[in-house]
Amino acid sequence: MIYVIARMELNENCKDAMLAVLEKTVPKVLSEEGCIMYTPCLDYDEETKDRFLTIVEAWKDRDVHRAHLAAPHMAEFREAVKDLRKGCTVDIVTPVM
Repeated sequence: MIYVIARMELNENCKDAMLAVLEKTVPKVLSEEGCIMYTPCLDYDEETKDRFLTIVEAWKDRDVHRAHLAAPHMAEFREAVKDLRKGCTVDIVTPVM
């Protein structure tokens, strides 16, 4: 299993638009083979909750995650959010215990 932490810095006043895109995207991702978890999260801190959105993901393995990235709905997602975020960092980790 792998975990993916995708952290996005949102453009100002774009949180609601991002959440609307995710509302359409999340069910598609959750139905993908090998998807264990795909959970959008806002920062807990009041000062940054409108500025950062993190998606915490769990996948069966790296191959199914690669297939997820190549899925048509993810190309649609990237297009829909290109003007909503300043950038995105992605960390991929695997459990050791």
